[in-house]
Amino acid sequence: MFKPVLALLAILFLSTTTAQAAYSKIAKHAGMDQAKFEKIVKKIVKVESVTGNYRAVNKKSGAYGRYQIMPQTAKLYTKSLGIPYNTWKLPANQDRIFQAILKDNIEALKSNGIKITAFTIYGAHQQGSGGFNVIMKNKKLTKNIERNIRSNLPPKLSRTDRSRLAMVWKNYWEKKFV
Repeated sequence: MFKPVLALLAILFLSTTTAQAAYSKIAKHAGMDQAKFEKIVKKIVKVESVTGNYRAVNKKSGAYGRYQIMPQTAKLYTKSLGIPYNTWKLPANQDRIFQAILKDNIEALKSNGIKITAFTIYGAHQQGSGGFNVIMKNKKLTKNIERNIRSNLPPKLSRTDRSRLAMVWKNYWEKKFV
């Protein structure tokens, strides 16, 4: 009776310790302490899947899981991480993919001269690092980026004129990640 419980506790401890080690490394790369970084991750989870459910599905976009990862993004990352694509929805694999996305987004933010904050980390996650760079540098919106921005705003704001759309998106999401 006690052996299965102990085994489960050991697995939970090891996976938590491994995740903490990964976040510690990413936090250091981002130039912030681990506690602050873990708060940012928790906030992203709360915004993306509300309850943190690894089985959450966005029927509109197809995003899946705790971090609302798009299937095409998962396909890219499973290949680079050596994870079989048909297993990407497993919680441990979602965690690994999300950690790799965070690391890549932070690197992209740095290389584009964008300050690393809770908002910029989330913005790069939501819009992709390229789309987020376009928004932050006030570059011309492609139709795809415009569609992404509109789909990530409340209905009333999503009808904003194209010329003001990036600024409206930025103001809306920046307030949520102060």
